[in-house]
Amino acid sequence: MSTYDVEHPPKGAKLDLYVSYDCPYSLRAIAYYDHEAIPYEVHDAQIDLAERKAMFAFANNDPTVPAIVINGEYVQSGWGKPPHG
Repeated sequence: MSTYDVEHPPKGAKLDLYVSYDCPYSLRAIAYYDHEAIPYEVHDAQIDLAERKAMFAFANNDPTVPAIVINGEYVQSGWGKPPHG
């Protein structure tokens, strides 16, 4: 289990979001990080097969988006409490 909080990643952390732009939970995660001015890198796991493969490697083949990775550590798939995706 990760020790990272997806809503409050440590300052300077590398945040990667594996998303589908058709998924409302992916869009909510992006909107949250934009609103909070938390930098992140987005990876389109729906269209880009290499990004999807990377997401599956992090998430133990879970197809749920968004998949959230902080400092190279998979934290969770989905967004909200409890996470949905």
